[in-house]
Amino acid sequence: MRRIKRLEEGVRLRVEDEDDLWVIAQLCSPASLVGMLSHRRDSTTGTKEDGRAKSAERKPMWIVLEVHENSFQSFTDNLRVHGVITEAKIDIGSHHTHVISPGDEVEISREGGLPKADMNLLKEALAAGSRAKAGLIVVESDEVLIFEVTARGIRDVSQFSMRGGGKKADDSTGVRRGFSEGVAKEVKMVFPDNMPLVICGPGLAREAFEKNLRGIGAKNTITNAPTSIGGRAAANEVLTEGAADSVLGEHALVKEVRAIEEAMTRMSTDGAVAFGATPISEAASQGAIETLVIVASMLREEDRKSDWEPIVRDVESSRGSVIQASTDHDAGQQLVGMGGAIALLRWKLD
Repeated sequence: MRRIKRLEEGVRLRVEDEDDLWVIAQLCSPASLVGMLSHRRDSTTGTKEDGRAKSAERKPMWIVLEVHENSFQSFTDNLRVHGVITEAKIDIGSHHTHVISPGDEVEISREGGLPKADMNLLKEALAAGSRAKAGLIVVESDEVLIFEVTARGIRDVSQFSMRGGGKKADDSTGVRRGFSEGVAKEVKMVFPDNMPLVICGPGLAREAFEKNLRGIGAKNTITNAPTSIGGRAAANEVLTEGAADSVLGEHALVKEVRAIEEAMTRMSTDGAVAFGATPISEAASQGAIETLVIVASMLREEDRKSDWEPIVRDVESSRGSVIQASTDHDAGQQLVGMGGAIALLRWKLD
């Protein structure tokens, strides 16, 4: 994402990548104003031929909406912002939908300026720049899981398994070699050569898998990371333990996952942690919060943000940090299960 210019009450941005759309979706909350070049049917251009209406011409124009809602599907370029037109050549007061995609320029503003939560999220996104996506492949002798890691989440791509067949042939070295070689070909088709890959797993199968990839001409940068467990848990271990930091360490996702995992560890040992609105609020008022991790939407939902905005102010005034988390990964879903927010404390509260 790139900032084109600052506005009196907002900002103009260029969307450069699908990953930027998650941030844009957070900024396009109800009552914000979103302007972009869009198209609208001009009813004055319609005609009738032989008593039948001829379709009106769709004209390009700059349209500003007061946002009512947006719909965003993770890991796609599908961000739709719905609202009422406040500025355009025609149809002011009518409903319209902006479809925002990579390459678009959008102006986002709000009366009185963007909220601090939006400014903080935007500042972090602009500072991070465009982090490379990566392929994350969990390899076991009879199963391979393939994920794509983005700046804010993990997308399931494919799963290949030899399990469940019950045939003795499945235990033979030749069959397993053929399985690994076949999956390697699929991986090469899925991930381009310029995308870094992380191959992980608990055994030696991952090393053989890397050799298979190289053998069929894969030119990707590959990090081979051992894990203590297989399956989806291995992917989470790689993010948490830092085995692939050379590839993934700069992603906001990694910071989110590690903070949540640290909070879970402290919970299991009765450590310095707080969860739930009331305990977190009390900790914030005492200046005890070092890091608050909160689902980003909770700072923007009308029925919740009034409870959390004062807490965030208290955290920041005591020089704590606030992580606005996504829910497009396992740790984010854990956070939702904990009520959407959890705090790492400087000291344990009574």
